[in-house]
Amino acid sequence: MKRVAIVGSGGAGKTAIADELGRRTGLPVLHLDHFHWRPGWVVPDEEEWAMTQSELVERPEWIIDGNYGAQFDLRFDRADTVIVLALPRRVCMYRALKRVVTNWHREVQAPGCREHFDYEFLRWLWRFPKHGRPQLDAALALHRDSIEVIEMKTRRDVRRYVDELAEAPDVP
Repeated sequence: MKRVAIVGSGGAGKTAIADELGRRTGLPVLHLDHFHWRPGWVVPDEEEWAMTQSELVERPEWIIDGNYGAQFDLRFDRADTVIVLALPRRVCMYRALKRVVTNWHREVQAPGCREHFDYEFLRWLWRFPKHGRPQLDAALALHRDSIEVIEMKTRRDVRRYVDELAEAPDVP
């Protein structure tokens, strides 16, 4: 495991597992939100964003967390492992709302982007199982022969995976 893409709904815990895997494996962690958002929650143009991700995945080792479904193939082409966090929608919604309250007006996602209530994000999160997941599954299907896909559906699955990884003798 040298190049790991972590994907799933907002609020599923992508950033938390990326940070924990990075700590336990020594692999560098790259949070896509940090590279995507410009101050004031400004979105880069599609070409610039694709170029940024292309440069990130060319690195020899990484853990990259984030969805950005239009560029799944950029990451999956180079990844050896994809972790899919498929936690229940109610868990993801709770975590996302808790993050807003806990980090209100703090810059946690990216520099210059203060945490705030974002109806469109919560709408996207709520609709992810019907709208985002099919896009993810289609991208995974194209790469199934070249990547290991690990899907976790509960918080217990995530804890078990991280604990087992820590015990594995061949962790990089």
